[in-house]
Amino acid sequence: MGKITAEYIWIDGQKPTPKLRSKTKILDHAVKSLGDIPEWGYDGSSTAQATGHFSDLLLRPVKYVPDPLHRENDILVLCEVLNPDTSVHWSNNRAHLRQVAEKFKDEEAWFGIEQEYTFFEGNKPLGWPDKGFPAPQGGYYCGVGNDEVFGREVVEAHADACLRAGLHIVGTNAEVMPGQWEFQIGALGPLDIADEIWLARWLLYRIGEEFGVAATLYPKPVKGDWNGAGAHTNFSTKKMRADGGMKYIEEAMKKLEKRHEDHIKVYGAHNEERLTGHHETAPIHSFRYGVSDRGASVRIPMLTQKEGKGYFEDRRPAANMDPYEVCAILMETVCG
Repeated sequence: MGKITAEYIWIDGQKPTPKLRSKTKILDHAVKSLGDIPEWGYDGSSTAQATGHFSDLLLRPVKYVPDPLHRENDILVLCEVLNPDTSVHWSNNRAHLRQVAEKFKDEEAWFGIEQEYTFFEGNKPLGWPDKGFPAPQGGYYCGVGNDEVFGREVVEAHADACLRAGLHIVGTNAEVMPGQWEFQIGALGPLDIADEIWLARWLLYRIGEEFGVAATLYPKPVKGDWNGAGAHTNFSTKKMRADGGMKYIEEAMKKLEKRHEDHIKVYGAHNEERLTGHHETAPIHSFRYGVSDRGASVRIPMLTQKEGKGYFEDRRPAANMDPYEVCAILMETVCG
């Protein structure tokens, strides 16, 4: 067995929206378990997580998957950020979700996340003309053809990489605005879904490098009569999925309405630009739910109502939300 590469991936301290960082370690042994991957340090003063006078921070591996972009046995390593004394760093939102997931583990919460994003080539969305705008929205969603779809080769390379990394990706589609796409991951428990969304985002950015395009999660990348980008979060508990589950979904709606503003605070920066009441959104400061209603804050799918059990879709989170925070607050509100 020769040497392997381990790409250590972590989330930085940028505000209002944290970014992904990564660096490569060469290991001289194959990895069979997390215990085979050493902790590592880095310069937190360069990632908005520390000052130059006291800049060392610790990377603790918490999940690893096959690296789909390199050789067999190479791995991607997702890490939590810790202080040098191994206490939890202020930017580490995963640690809080760990506690919440443990507290409510008997609820058996499942999540599915629909991650929208927009490709940019330079300073314009991919496929947009140099001057003016493309034809209005309408024909692009799930479209086909060179005049309606831009970036499919990147999307397919990304989906392939997610599959080879063992991520639970379940679909992709072209979205309503040209150059905008979505992938879906789930259904998984809270820590798994959030870890996999971050890893899938890292792969999206990394594969974009190969094609000369950048993917942005900004909630309203083009002002005007164009759809924004969200991260619709589908949620259910064991009780909601069992017969008579609709009763628990209705209870959840009341709880979500009471804490609407608390949720909005952690549902992504600049979300007010997206949640306008237009373009399949509800206004940011009002809460309502409805069956099959894509203009509601929370949508109850048709099938859920028909069967009297299932899941609901929280349509409020922006594309740039932190899934650790979103999963935590949904469990705290609905299960608490």
